[in-house]
Order: sequence, then C-alpha cells, then structure tokens
Amino acid sequence: MVIGIYSLAFVFGTLWLLQQPVLPELYWAIGFVPVAMVVAVLFRFRTRFFILAGRGLLFAVMLGAGFFWAALWAQIRLADELPHEWEGRDISVVGVISEMPQFTPQSMRFQFEVERVLTADAVVPEHVQLSWYRDGSHDGGVLPRITAGERWQLTVRLKRPHGSANPHVLDYEARLLERNVRATGYVRAEQDNKRPEIQEIHPAYFFERKRDEIRSQFQHYLAGYPYAGVLVALTVGDQRAIPSEQWETFARTGTTHLMAISGSHITLLAGMVFLLMYRAWRYGSLSLWLPARKFALVCGLIVAIGYALLAGFAVPVRRALFMMAIIVAAFWGNQRVRTLPVLGWVLLLVVVLDPWSVIAPGFWLSFAAVALICLVISGRIGQSGAIVSWMRIQWAITLGLFPLLLILFQQISLISPIANAVAIPVITFIIVPLALLATIPGLEFLLLIAHPVLQVTMMVLHWLGELPLATWQQHAPPLWTVIAAIAGVIWLLLPGGPGLGISAGFPARWLGILAGIPLFLIAPEKPAAGELWLTVLDVGQGLSVVVRTRNHAMLYDTGPRYGESDSGKYVILPFLRGEGIQTLDKMIVSHVDSDHSGGALSVLAGVKTRTLLASIAKDHPIRQAVFDNRHCLAGDAWWWDGVYFEILHPLETDFSIQKHKTNEMSCVIKITSAHGSVLLPGDIGKKTEAALLDRAGNALVSNVLVVPHHGSRSSSSPEFVRQVNPDYVIFTVGYRSRFGHPHPEIVELYREQGGLLRRSDHDGAILLRFVQGNIEMDAWRELGRRFWHDRWSAVDGAD
Repeated sequence: MVIGIYSLAFVFGTLWLLQQPVLPELYWAIGFVPVAMVVAVLFRFRTRFFILAGRGLLFAVMLGAGFFWAALWAQIRLADELPHEWEGRDISVVGVISEMPQFTPQSMRFQFEVERVLTADAVVPEHVQLSWYRDGSHDGGVLPRITAGERWQLTVRLKRPHGSANPHVLDYEARLLERNVRATGYVRAEQDNKRPEIQEIHPAYFFERKRDEIRSQFQHYLAGYPYAGVLVALTVGDQRAIPSEQWETFARTGTTHLMAISGSHITLLAGMVFLLMYRAWRYGSLSLWLPARKFALVCGLIVAIGYALLAGFAVPVRRALFMMAIIVAAFWGNQRVRTLPVLGWVLLLVVVLDPWSVIAPGFWLSFAAVALICLVISGRIGQSGAIVSWMRIQWAITLGLFPLLLILFQQISLISPIANAVAIPVITFIIVPLALLATIPGLEFLLLIAHPVLQVTMMVLHWLGELPLATWQQHAPPLWTVIAAIAGVIWLLLPGGPGLGISAGFPARWLGILAGIPLFLIAPEKPAAGELWLTVLDVGQGLSVVVRTRNHAMLYDTGPRYGESDSGKYVILPFLRGEGIQTLDKMIVSHVDSDHSGGALSVLAGVKTRTLLASIAKDHPIRQAVFDNRHCLAGDAWWWDGVYFEILHPLETDFSIQKHKTNEMSCVIKITSAHGSVLLPGDIGKKTEAALLDRAGNALVSNVLVVPHHGSRSSSSPEFVRQVNPDYVIFTVGYRSRFGHPHPEIVELYREQGGLLRRSDHDGAILLRFVQGNIEMDAWRELGRRFWHDRWSAVDGAD
C-alpha cells in the first residue's frame, strides 16, 4: 500500500508538469537533493514523529521527481521540432514507415521515421505523420502498397503539430506529443517518390509488419462482413478499423474497453498457454528437474509478451504485462505477492518509462479498474459465491469509474453492467480465442465461426444502446467534485462481509454516497438575465458559434466536414456536453457550403434541436432532420431573456434567383444585448455587403464582428468595415489555410479601422461575455495554455 501512495505521488508530479504553460528550468531539480538527504536522515530515527515526517517528505520528493522527470523528457522531445520557416515547403527525405499504415478510400496515413534529409539546409524532426492522397499520386491516382519497415524516399510538405483548441475538446497536439509525432504533412506528387529498399530489419518493424499482414488477411477473408473491423481490433489492436457507428454502440453500452486489447485479453491468452504447458510438462521426468508450474508460468509470460508486441503495446497492455512479469518473478523466487503493491510498482514503472502515458484516458481507466477490483476482492470477511463475487466486481467497476468517465467524456452508460454481463463472457471466452487461432495459417475458417457469434452479440448491444435511459450525459464536473466522488467510492467499497449490501462489514459506508452527490448537483455557471455569452469555436477552416442567454442556446453554423469525420462530432458536441447544453432552441445553418454545414447532421443526431433556420433547399438532409425547419429570412426577429436577435439577410425573393452563389445566400444575424452587440455575416461577399448597406445600414453597426468569408478578398469592402465599425474583430480560419485566409490586405484594413484582432488558428476558441456594460474577451489558447502549444507574436492579424 505504501509503494502505491508514493507511485501516485510520482504520477501526480508528472500530471502537474503537464498542466504548466511553460517548461521549468531543470536547475530547480537541484533543490530536491538536500530534501532527499533529509528524508534519508529522518528514516534513521525510529521515533514515530520522525518516521511520519520522513514519509511526508518522501511523498514530496516523489512528487517533485515525477515533475522533473517529465520535464526532462519534455525538453528532449520538444527539442526535435520543425522550424517555422520550413513549414509548407517541399522537402526530400529518406526514412522508414514505422507503424502499420491506415487506409481510407481517398488516402493513407502512416508514421514516418526520418533517417536523412536530402534538401539542403532543411531541418526535419525524426518522427513525422504523413498522409498520401490519391490526387497526390503521380501514378494516375493509384496509391502504392506500403507496409511497416519499408524504406522510402519521399517529397513532403510539413507543418508543426497543430489542432483545434476548444474547452472540453480533445487536445490533438497533446495526442501528437504522446505519440512522439513532431510534425504532420503530406506526400507530394513527385517522380522522385520511390522505394530504395524493400524492408528495414528491426524487431519493432517486424511486429508492425506482422500486424499489417494479419489485418490484411482478416479484411480479405471477411470482405463485406459488417464486424470485420471488430475482429481486427481484438487481434492486432487496430481500433481505427471499427466504424464510428459501432463505436457509438460500444460507448452507449459501456463496452468500449472490450474493443481495446487489454489486460483481460493478455491474461486469457497467458492462462490458456499456462494450462496447456502445465498439463504437458507435469507428465514425465522433466517436472522433477523443473516444477511444471514454474515452466508453465514462463511459457505464458513469453506468449503474453509476443501478443503484447503484436497488439501495439498500449498502456493497458503494458500494465497487464508488467504485472504478470512481477508475479512470475516472485513465484520463481518463492515470494508471496500482494496485488496492490504490485499494481503500485507497475504504475511507477509505466510512468517512468513513458511519462506521456498519463495523457491517455486508457491509462486512468485501466489502472482504476484494476485498483477497484483489488479493493473489492481483498480483506473480505467470509466466502461469496462466484456469481455474487462477479456481480460485486461489476458493481464496483461501474460505480468506481463514474467520476473519471464524467470528467473525461461527460457521459456514462447506465446499462453497462447488463451489457458487460452479456458481452464479457462471449468476447473473452469465444470471440477472442477464435480470432487469435485464426491468425495461424490454415485456421482462417474460424473467423466464419467467430463473426456470427459477434453479430448476435452486437445485435443485443445495439438494442440495449437504443433504450431511452441507456446513457447519462451532463456538464463537465469541477475537479473538486471528482476528487470527493472518488474518495466516496473508495469509502463505499471498503471491505465488508459477504454479499452486496453496503451496510455489512465496515461501518457507515453509506457516507460514500453523500460524497458523490456534488458531482451531479454543482451546475456550471449561466448568463444572467440580459447577458449574452458567445463562443466562436475553433473548427479549423470553417465556422461555428454557440450563443447563450439565460435560458436559451443557439448554434450558428456547424463547422466543416473532413474526410469521414466532422467538427460536429469531435468539437461541437463535446463542447455542448461539457457546458451542460442539452437542448438547442435554434440552429442556424448560414448556407450549404461544407465548411459551415459539415457537422450539422452529427449535431442534430447528438442533441435535441427545436428549430432549424437554414439557407438551404427544403429537400436537403439537414432540413429533413428537424421537424420545425424553415428558410432563414430577413425580418425574422425574436427576444430571448432580454437579448434581441434579428435576421438581416437573405430576402425571400433571393431564394427564387437561381444564379445566386451559395455564399451570397448566407444567413446574416445581428444579436443585441444591453451590454453590446455582435454581427454574424457568414460568407457574404461584397455584393451582399453593398445591398445590406443600402437597406440595413444602421443595423450593421456592432461591437463584435466575425469577419465575413474568413477574411477573403471577396468580402470586407472598406465601406462595410467602416459601417460596422467593430471594437473586436474575429477571423475564423484554418492553420496555414490553403485558401490564404485571412488575406493580408483584409487584415490590414481591419487593423487600420482600430478593432482588436483575433484569429482562431492562433488563439483557439474565442470566448465573449457581454456583461455589466462591458465585453469580456478571452482566447482558449491563453486560458488553456500548455507548454507544447505554439506561441505566436502579434503578426498576421493577431494583436
């Protein structure tokens, strides 16, 4: 138990470092040397006071050790970077494909380990992530067949790690840092792209090639089968093989953990090998030389190591493998092993070897689940039956992971105990063994047995996931409520007598329930009556704005669609969920272009929407998805909680003019509160700006302007800018936009006008509060600054 506390201190130190806006200077670590010496001296005294003081200081030393250990790793990792001056330029490199590539209908993506840079004076990080598009292939749009371990010479264009920056949304730049990806980019269509050598001989590439071969074999054998991706994920850990709609089913039923190769899969395989080898070894004289149990344990561990490497060696796999290795070593040394101390050592080992593992949600969920199991099965008085024990473990995991799931994802599955009761036995004891055996040449036919069983299981999970109360969604809880709830869960699950009752055994365990109540009751702050809160989300090259008054919420535009995903699913819905917005009173889709409407269907599927206003055709799927839908028309106006909303464009007659460009049909809305006003003009061009100046000139004057058409030269005429006369100017643009937005001339025009300029690619989401006669503006890249985020000076429109 003691090692677990000190391991947690090291982990918290690492987590503390990851909250810092800038990296500390490492000379501060020298200060921990005298503290460590004091700890050593205190432990030489045997009095209770000195022992307690020594333990307290040791906790502080471990906390500082985790902090500065992670800082050292961060200094090393961030030193390998792409200079700003080499972004977007053609660079010729030679390197090796280091991981199993991912394929889509139009492209493939892979990790590339750079060995040599052929372009003179170019500086390129060692680890980059590349995409290769069909329209970027000189061979008639046909992509080459690539696999891990192949050496390639490629001409690439790179950019520094960059992702959208929004509250409650996954930090993509942190994810890239965790995976040691120091630049992203794409392969240029050049004749010089070639494969100098077929393969690089390296153990890591060998296992990546095997993973790729197994995946290809499964996909070929199960072509056209709906759940082939699940079998691939269960065998080689390629979770991206599972379609998003199936992930949604797993999320709603609380069974996503089964789709990751976890400790249970590793333990199952090792256990099967142990039983086989134990039975084979115990017969004959060999067991007299080496006990059958020791031999079988080593065999199980060797197979587990191979499977872990084949599965990609994710955090849950590492945790299970390290625990297994310690237990096997202790058994060989004839030492007794207690699970919680072993878990503590493994926790420390995982973070020492990879401090970035604490970024992954799987790290916390994996270790928390095992700790909960240990808490439930240890120190119990009396005996319980197998079914009761299993029910107690499921109850403990479901209850214990509540706080973590709410702060990580803002949603939990209420039917997960039932869903897991169905899925765990089937997947663990039938589907996984059959899938693993199918990797052996000649046994591929076992996939045709595993798939129907999986299909029936998925039908049950889908039915459970569609139940009305399958999931609980709420706002992101404050950190202190999560800490209190975790303490309450531990108190509630303290050892007691047999059975499931919370009154048996340890007294007053019901008090743990009270500690969890604030997790659900502490609601996020809301605007006061007459106030207006506006969040211009960072969705890349697109637009999405969340508007809130005291009792209402509106979404203006839904950002872009990119490939098989969209900003609705990965930006807007997480933000709405985190802010506690469960209903949209209105959604406005300004026009049909995909950078404004790309996430609409995902949002409509994920949150209740009462009314849709859109400048799109009546038969469009977005219009059909909402019962109360109509055109966005000038003259439509309403009051919400003392805030006035008025649509200025388009006119009803504009919809009958076929030659109008979609941009010119953008829904333009003016929002006015007692504390200030904002104009949202969509993508209108200079022609529509002129028309608005003629018929609604005075209504255009606003304190805040979201710049029309992302700062394109086709918009923002000088007359329009002068009339609006904004105090705050917001450009919504993608990082290194291929359209060149915002145009320097437009940036300079607004700067001369005198407004404060902000842009989403540099500042992230822009948070505005119209309160107490003032406008408060914050940028999420400042509020949520971390040391791995890029910094920009006051250039290119950022003041």
